[in-house]
Amino acid sequence: MTVYDLTACLPGPAGTTVPVLAVVDERLKTTSVCLALAHGSRDDPRGRGGVAHLLEHLVMSSPLGGDGPARSFSESVERRGGQANAQTGLEVMLYYAQVHADDAEDVTAALLRAVFRPVLDGHTLDRERAVVLQELAAAAADPSDVVQDAVLAGLFPGHPLGRPVGGEPGDLAAVTVEELTAVHRDRFVLAPGALVVVGPSVPEVLAGSAVDAAGQPADHPAPRMPLGPAGPDDPLPDPDAAEFTWLCFGARSPQADAAGRAAYGVLAHLLGSSPSSLLYRTLRGEHGLSYSFHAWDRGYREAGAWRLLVGTEAANAGQVRTVVEELLTTVAEHGPAADDFDAAVRQAEMSLVLESETPLEYAKLIAERTCAQGRTWSLDSEIAGLRQVRVDDVRRAAAHVRRELRITVRSVAV
Repeated sequence: MTVYDLTACLPGPAGTTVPVLAVVDERLKTTSVCLALAHGSRDDPRGRGGVAHLLEHLVMSSPLGGDGPARSFSESVERRGGQANAQTGLEVMLYYAQVHADDAEDVTAALLRAVFRPVLDGHTLDRERAVVLQELAAAAADPSDVVQDAVLAGLFPGHPLGRPVGGEPGDLAAVTVEELTAVHRDRFVLAPGALVVVGPSVPEVLAGSAVDAAGQPADHPAPRMPLGPAGPDDPLPDPDAAEFTWLCFGARSPQADAAGRAAYGVLAHLLGSSPSSLLYRTLRGEHGLSYSFHAWDRGYREAGAWRLLVGTEAANAGQVRTVVEELLTTVAEHGPAADDFDAAVRQAEMSLVLESETPLEYAKLIAERTCAQGRTWSLDSEIAGLRQVRVDDVRRAAAHVRRELRITVRSVAV
């Protein structure tokens, strides 16, 4: 992996500094490029929840300008046979594309222009606002989606981490072009970021003015806000009023830059959806209580969020809760068995390796983690950290999660 200092060739305003990381593999016939910015839904202005998500839509859908037809970045990429998309998170936004290597030059330049010099106008805003509102309506009709926003709201009540990433319909309805322009100018393009290229060569638009830079991208300390207490548990569903329910077990975990975070990821695999996991063997294999469940952990500035999402018939919700709590208690008191621990570590490692062997996913992984951590992320260092996790580390993580555990419930009514 090569690190470039490309401040001079980025089309952003003065003060824009985005390091570029290049993974060159001459065997590839495609080029994947991903731009990450340390700006997310937590940075939305008060009373304007969803501005970051709305801005994401406009960046990808607004006309690029210049010669030729007025096409968006997304359309111009897809017309070349490539793929393009974007995603907004709590603290990081990603903009990315994968195209034939012959098209990498034009597409990389177009991506930078779309992100740093978007055409923000009332017509595009109204159109994309309507699309976002439809997206939110679809999500609101899906309890498995709603519960994931609700668990963060319960873990971080009154805090920016508890805001729904997609925003609130009422807030979005009031957003103006002037407000979006101000957010883009004053916050969005000035946020720390990282641009990652995975392909057979570095596009000239980048490499032509690049100079190899020793060391790592500078650390960018971000403001942190104090956390209040988490909210209470939701009541379990009434089987007479609901057919199916989604239970999201959540607990605060250590913040993104805290030592020992890797143990929480291993714990998530230990209670994940793999047939080798403790939860799978107990919840599905022994009791047949659930077909769909998934565990994961994410770190943010002030704290992380460890989560386990389980779908089950409403009448089984109490049994599911008992199984989850008992498994966490057992791991907290005795630690996982050696073979279960080894399997969970191996799964955590392999999930990273598999992503690294898919060029676009690898570009996204490097960009997101470099941007979130404020330093160059590498697969080797992440795997080395996983291999340092011990059984006692997972035991302590389970004890913490069990102590902090809260349950959020959203059901499908009869």
